[in-house]
Amino acid sequence: MIAKAELAILDLLWEHGHLTAREIREQLYPDAKKPQHGTVQRLLQRLEEKGYLSRDRSHSIHFFAATMTRQDYAGRELESLADTLTAGSFTPLITHLVENKRISAAEINKLRALLDTHSDQ
Repeated sequence: MIAKAELAILDLLWEHGHLTAREIREQLYPDAKKPQHGTVQRLLQRLEEKGYLSRDRSHSIHFFAATMTRQDYAGRELESLADTLTAGSFTPLITHLVENKRISAAEINKLRALLDTHSDQ
């Protein structure tokens, strides 16, 4: 699990591919009255330690990039959530989404097609 501020950095990296710490800081804190350099550096360091981003040190300015896609991250978090809440079962999670109309007809159709494709396996 990562903090909201860390996820905000990953969102930027998923959107832009790779960024410098300065570019990240300017996008996260565009109206900051004082520099947030230290805050951003700590967040980047934590994300790097957790394996969520890589740092390209081949230039004088370091570039950061996400090490996984948004979809891979979402999948990892969903698996963790299912393990924690429902002993690893996705059925209660999907049932909740369908019964509470949190999933669209188009998404249901996509899931049906996916299930049909994988039902032979």
